[in-house]
Amino acid sequence: METLYAHVVESLRRKLEALEARIVPWLACHSVTILRVGLGIIFLGFGLLKFFPGFSPAEELVMQTLGVLSFGLVPARVGVMLVAALECAIGLGLITGRFLRPSLALLGFQMIGAMSPLVLFPGELFSGPFYAPTLEGQYVLKDVVLISAGLVIGTTLQGGRLISGRAHRSVAHRGHARNTPSKSTRRQYTDSARFKA
Repeated sequence: METLYAHVVESLRRKLEALEARIVPWLACHSVTILRVGLGIIFLGFGLLKFFPGFSPAEELVMQTLGVLSFGLVPARVGVMLVAALECAIGLGLITGRFLRPSLALLGFQMIGAMSPLVLFPGELFSGPFYAPTLEGQYVLKDVVLISAGLVIGTTLQGGRLISGRAHRSVAHRGHARNTPSKSTRRQYTDSARFKA
């Protein structure tokens, strides 16, 4: 019975490894694009909500934050519309992949504003039991994930990409093979060294 169980477990392990070997290279090839489009959809969605008063759960927090950051010079509703337009522009840039560099720069700028309530209103964001974050606090804290996603996407601007371990080993092997002299080259080197001696 134990041998049958071990055989089934080993067979399942091999099948899962084979499946993983097929999936991981596909993920390495497509996951950053999926991340970019997904992040763009989030920004576009959040931006569109802000165009309609009362639809965005963060509207009040956005108005408070903009009031403080602009020293009250920007009217609350105008500020929300500006943030909505900014988020929609970021979202469209990420979804299409066009103007990616400015889109990521805008994302960084927007994230500074989005994270500023942690400094400006910590009492309102962490007023739960044992300083647990409120709903608004959780809304702001999730921006850490958005920032991280933006950083990963940003690595692609200079040609960075993910590669699977198998592909990495293959590239490393080819590089090693390129740097390792062939038998004939080694023989020539040895012969010439003997000749010089």
